[in-house]
Amino acid sequence: MKTLKRRNDRPPRAWVGVVSRAHVLRGVAGGFAQLCHGKQGPLARMNVGDWLVYYSPKTEFPDGAPLRAFTALGRVVGESAYAVDMGGGFVPYRRDIAYLKEVRVVPIRDVTSQLEFITTRGNWGMLARRGHFEIEMADLHRIGRAMSARASAISTSAPLASRRAVP
Repeated sequence: MKTLKRRNDRPPRAWVGVVSRAHVLRGVAGGFAQLCHGKQGPLARMNVGDWLVYYSPKTEFPDGAPLRAFTALGRVVGESAYAVDMGGGFVPYRRDIAYLKEVRVVPIRDVTSQLEFITTRGNWGMLARRGHFEIEMADLHRIGRAMSARASAISTSAPLASRRAVP
């Protein structure tokens, strides 16, 4: 197993990506993140060791059923964003992520009152419209617990494995 190193000495950060459940499932299956319709910027803001939790407003984009749930959780392991030609002129950027396995989908209503990024804003939906935003690590831990992730799996000091799912 190849161990990756962080690019700097700052502590890991936590991010939310707003993506339909169908797209989340593709990313989890492939071990990558793709955000904001394939833009490079959001992926470039993250560093190796940072955490990404997906919030899925719908099951499919653009016309899926409402879901409004946290749907996946993983850690950035890719050194940088890379372009992927998906055909038809669509060349989105992706970043490698090691997703935690066996996490459950958690409706946001189940954790709304516990999350600082929601309780400190009048309308957090405006934040979600950005498609990618930073949250406090404490909120990530609350979401992770609700998703039934082992506390040790969401450690900021655990070694990083390249493109491997975390048990």
